[in-house]
Amino acid sequence: MRMTAPRAVAALGLGLVLTLTGCGANSSGGTAPASSAPSGGVKVGVILPETDTSARWEGFDKPMLDKAMRAAGLDPDIQNAQGDEQKFSTLADGMISSGVKVLVIASISSDGGSAVAAKAKAQGIPVIDYDRLNLGGTSDYYVSFDNEQVGALQGQGLAQALTGKQGAQVIQIEGAPTDNNATLFYNGQQSVLKPMYDSGQLKLVANQPIDKWDNQVGGTTFEQLLTGNGGKVDGVVAANDGLAGAIVTVLTKYGLNGQVAVTGQDATADGLQAILRGDQYMTVFKPIQEEADATAKLAAALSKGDTATADATATQTVDDPKGNRQVKSVLLTPQLITKDNVKVVTDAGYVKASEICVQTTQAACDTAGIK
Repeated sequence: MRMTAPRAVAALGLGLVLTLTGCGANSSGGTAPASSAPSGGVKVGVILPETDTSARWEGFDKPMLDKAMRAAGLDPDIQNAQGDEQKFSTLADGMISSGVKVLVIASISSDGGSAVAAKAKAQGIPVIDYDRLNLGGTSDYYVSFDNEQVGALQGQGLAQALTGKQGAQVIQIEGAPTDNNATLFYNGQQSVLKPMYDSGQLKLVANQPIDKWDNQVGGTTFEQLLTGNGGKVDGVVAANDGLAGAIVTVLTKYGLNGQVAVTGQDATADGLQAILRGDQYMTVFKPIQEEADATAKLAAALSKGDTATADATATQTVDDPKGNRQVKSVLLTPQLITKDNVKVVTDAGYVKASEICVQTTQAACDTAGIK
């Protein structure tokens, strides 16, 4: 499968994933079990991007990567840059100096990630772009989800929610313009929504990217767009559950929650609660454990110089137009989640029933058979 990577979105600017944010605050939706496997394997460095806008990285990616890598005979050093580009670079320098055999990076920006990858490459260390592709970079492999499909599911969800509402007004609140994934989400959304805008079936009121995926800024921006449109909106494309939570807070302030279709992504506990309450229409569920497992398999092969096994694992490609290259990739499959199938997420064990079945959602949980 080949996925065409992004066109620039200057104007604009993740079957299972959990970016655990809602209304601008982090909330961990359960902790993946720590591995009991012994250390002492081949050393691999992993740098995660931040925790301010998402508890996903520490609550899920870190323990899942640790467990998967130890099971593959690796000794992972997993650090978080906390949204600081300089810290990201410093962590990479330390890992390179310590003699890691493979470097895995979920970058803050393509420029920062590409610079780190270049330094590792100069030392003969293979690099895996994790979750986010670094445009113009030199990383050998990329593991993520089919992110255009994630966006397409968001578009499909919104279209489904607005069926029969001719001329329904839509506001789009997108992710950070420096995050390649945000561009891919947008491209996927547009594949569904642009024909509907062009035909007049839907009306695009405004489309705004949010720097650093900042939930508070996303809520404030949405409120400004909403009031600027006379307090009218029928649907909101929110690029993830954190932004969706901030938007629902604004809608609640104006007495519009439950009346406006809101999309999301990451199947967070907060997002799933909002769906069960009727305040959010859908989210996208992505398999972090599958992402971690594929990354560990690639890293294990690359640590031995076994590119044949690595290539047999990364059988897809993603186009990097800035680097004029095709990047060998593993692209996992996302799933659309609405009120009708929230149980899929709890059955898979990523979110506990107790985390989403609270007083305001218990009746919906009972109806859905979530226990």
